[in-house]
Amino acid sequence: MTKSKIALGAIVGAAAGFVAGLLTAPKSGKETREDLKSRANELKDQASQKVGQARDRASDVVSDVKNRAQDVLGDVKGHANEVANDVKGRANEVKGRANNAANSAVENAKRDLNKK
Repeated sequence: MTKSKIALGAIVGAAAGFVAGLLTAPKSGKETREDLKSRANELKDQASQKVGQARDRASDVVSDVKNRAQDVLGDVKGHANEVANDVKGRANEVKGRANNAANSAVENAKRDLNKK
């Protein structure tokens, strides 16, 4: 059971107990209605306060998640750049080896042709 359900249950229980107490108390109808109205206003204010707190908490959570996502995105971009640079370096290395092998093959072919 979540804290919000427990809190809501406590508020509803308190309200029900209050109403039951008022209805069984030896007061006039006018006094009872005033008490009910006063208590209803108190509960309304408490509920509004809880909604505001929940809204603030949700805003904080959204902000925190957004900041963490930006941090992760920055890390991913950094790693992607590292990998890209590594791949470029290796590609250039392979290109250089291929050029050397091709030049060597051309030189060998020229020597073979000159011998004949």
